[in-house]
Amino acid sequence: MKTKSTLLICVSTLFCLIMISCSNNTQPESSQMPGLSGEEKLVVLWTSADREVALKMAFMYTLNSKNFGWWEDITLVVWGPSAKLLSEDTELQDYIKRMLSLGITVKACKMCADSYGVTPQLEELGITVKLMSELTDYLKEGRKILTL
Repeated sequence: MKTKSTLLICVSTLFCLIMISCSNNTQPESSQMPGLSGEEKLVVLWTSADREVALKMAFMYTLNSKNFGWWEDITLVVWGPSAKLLSEDTELQDYIKRMLSLGITVKACKMCADSYGVTPQLEELGITVKLMSELTDYLKEGRKILTL
């Protein structure tokens, strides 16, 4: 059963990457110019307490987006149960440190972190913990939002 789950996650990841790649290739060249438009900004909204989702989806795509220059501006938002998982898992914490060192913005929802009692642990990792009403701003400015 675990093999089928892993295969499903891998197939889902591949499908998402193909869809994003195809949608980027169909845009007019002028909209792909680097800059501050929402078209070049990605927000990965990580909400799952599932470790496999973190490793095989959220973190893999976020890191590859930076490493391959798929997006000009990348933000990972830790929201809900993912905050608790992150506070307990040192391998995931190492990934977060790597993302931060590469210039990926990492933020966490303060209400969620406070409710799990993990705000200090997330702040120690270098994560900005704040009220995430800013998600509304991201949506209004046209950032691409990927929820996992």
